[in-house]
Amino acid sequence: MLFAPRPIGKTTLDAETLDADRRGCRRMGPCGMGERAIYLGSRYFERRFYLPWGEAERVFKRVAMSSGGFSGKGAFGAMAYLVVRFGGGQEKQCYCKREEDVDRALEWIAQNRPSIPTHSAEAEKKLAAEAAEEEARFLKTLPAEAEAALETLRAAKKHLEKRPGLAGELVAAAKQKRVVDNLKPGYLIGGALLAALGVLAMLYGAWGLLRHSAGAGYFAAGGGVAFFTALASGVLPSRWTSKKYAQREWERVVGACRDYCGGHDVPVPPQYAHPIVLERMIRVVREGRAASAAAALAVVKDDLRALNSSVTVSQREHDEVATVKPLFLACGYRDEI
Repeated sequence: MLFAPRPIGKTTLDAETLDADRRGCRRMGPCGMGERAIYLGSRYFERRFYLPWGEAERVFKRVAMSSGGFSGKGAFGAMAYLVVRFGGGQEKQCYCKREEDVDRALEWIAQNRPSIPTHSAEAEKKLAAEAAEEEARFLKTLPAEAEAALETLRAAKKHLEKRPGLAGELVAAAKQKRVVDNLKPGYLIGGALLAALGVLAMLYGAWGLLRHSAGAGYFAAGGGVAFFTALASGVLPSRWTSKKYAQREWERVVGACRDYCGGHDVPVPPQYAHPIVLERMIRVVREGRAASAAAALAVVKDDLRALNSSVTVSQREHDEVATVKPLFLACGYRDEI
């Protein structure tokens, strides 16, 4: 390997084993889940560091939220990190552009490495306290209409959980649509200009180096920085930043959800067909805030609308909201699209 991963723990793998494990690892953003080790990215390189599973004490998510994270303006201002704790308290964190990559990594670890906790010690305590507090909020007895709604919601949630990949596609399409819809044309123009100037500077620098011109290396290096900065910004004009493409992909996934839910009693529109939405509706009914599926969905919408930058939420609430709120924002909370 040209850039072999560097160990962050005490145990190292031989070059042949490391190369095979890294090539065959399950890639999730800049991270990787191998059979022998977990791989973390650096600022510039993906899967730059590794830690054998035997040294991993905990792997969990850390989120830094900007002040406008839940304001409903622009994309979510969250920075997600995959954190690995090892060596009796040492930590190594890896920034992931897409929070769903962190969630996928933790889900993989929970399924394939169940002995490794996927929450921090502080989060485990908070989750236990929140579970007890939540249980206390649930009503002991419910009217017959609410019990029937619960049975329908639980069956629908179980049906949706059979296709987790479809729910993941729905979230990804909604987030991409949300980002692209709020991407100002000026950003695309600026990104394209920066990339073009970077390419021109690199070409001029390369031409100058061939002619042994003074300062040519600076032009080449500066052009490379400008080009790769534009590339990493995600605002270069492409199909990924095209509103038509994002809309078409979102409609395709919503159509797939509609087909999958067809013939089953799933009491939510296909653009909201996610297990977490059903789980939040179930909690609303159990708390006595609604007695029907339609009323529970309306309450869920009101709860999501009420979240703004001044509201403090738990880690679980953040995870749920960051997953499902884009589903509602992408269609303006409408049931008919």
